[in-house]
Amino acid sequence: MADFEDANAPTWTNMIEGQINLTQAIEGTLGFTSDEGRPTNCTTRPRRCSPPARLHLPERHLEIGGRPASGALVDFGLYFVRNARRLLERGAGPYFYLPKMESHLEARLWNDIFTFAEQELGIDHGATKATVLIETVPAAFEMEEILYELRDHSAGLNAGRWDYIFSMIKSFRERPEFVLPDRAQITMTVPFMRAYTELLVRTCHRRGAHAMGGMAALIPSRRDPEANERALAGVRADKQREAGDGFDGTWVAHPDLVPVATEQFDAVLGQAAEPGRAPGEDVHVEAADLAGRRVHAGRGDRGRGPRQHCRGDRIHRLVAPPATVPPAINNLMEDAGDSRDLAPQVWQWKTHRTTLGRRPARSTPALVREWMAESPEGPARETFEQVALGDELPDF
Repeated sequence: MADFEDANAPTWTNMIEGQINLTQAIEGTLGFTSDEGRPTNCTTRPRRCSPPARLHLPERHLEIGGRPASGALVDFGLYFVRNARRLLERGAGPYFYLPKMESHLEARLWNDIFTFAEQELGIDHGATKATVLIETVPAAFEMEEILYELRDHSAGLNAGRWDYIFSMIKSFRERPEFVLPDRAQITMTVPFMRAYTELLVRTCHRRGAHAMGGMAALIPSRRDPEANERALAGVRADKQREAGDGFDGTWVAHPDLVPVATEQFDAVLGQAAEPGRAPGEDVHVEAADLAGRRVHAGRGDRGRGPRQHCRGDRIHRLVAPPATVPPAINNLMEDAGDSRDLAPQVWQWKTHRTTLGRRPARSTPALVREWMAESPEGPARETFEQVALGDELPDF
């Protein structure tokens, strides 16, 4: 997937050159010359475009009626007009990935956008397909409605992780009973995460849609084979769980993980995944499971790693210089979504005076500043401080 969203720095050059690259990739003419002068050609045909940016984000380089255009519609429109026919001629189609959705009304809007674009270009209705990333708490309550609104253009739903944790913090920021542990401990098997993924699989299969598992963020190390194998064992177990839970597929951050994930899904699915299998009707998820009693059971030990939240590499990622690819930090792909929940979680701990540390200490602004003293000064640290130490938690 070519990502114009969280894994991309949205400079005008990146956005426009990215569109050119996608068209060249579809046509099989994309070339690259290394620093050593060796040319290579890419013949990959992308089956899915970038996720368009969130609807409220403006594209200040283009104006309509004197106002900045919607970044999401610019991303979508450029890709669709340039490539929809090219893709259909090659037996594929214009496929999209919709992040950050919170309401079925957003899904309805996207369905109207797809329908309008198909009519304008004379393309068959329904040729456009979209996978919706369910990564917000409000969307978890409206999965059925989201699928319904996109029913002619839906490819299914995808389970997120980091942004869903961020949404949990944001949605219940004022309530101390929703204080979460260090995010490294919030795996997909903690009760509130498991409830949401079980509901996603059941919802998709009841409606004949594909359920897509979460991303394995590991970037394999070529320098430490033993550490690499331990990490791969974790990925293998995670994908085995997803396949066993009824997911129809999954995705990974690095090509080396494709065989690991494929092995686990082939063991359950065989060579062809069909939506509607293992509908999971025995799964019973209530509102309190998504946001209530099962959240508390996922708290874990808040004392592991809070200091690391406030240290250099992760803070730096918040306001890092524009890059063409997200960095690997501790052998994990870190994009804006991974960083987005760092400062809000520290804000949550500070606001509710959460007890932290193996030598228990109550989280206070002074303690947060002590942690942050280990991080270099600069714009990233200032941004982190503004969010983590502010009286109010901003939505974004």
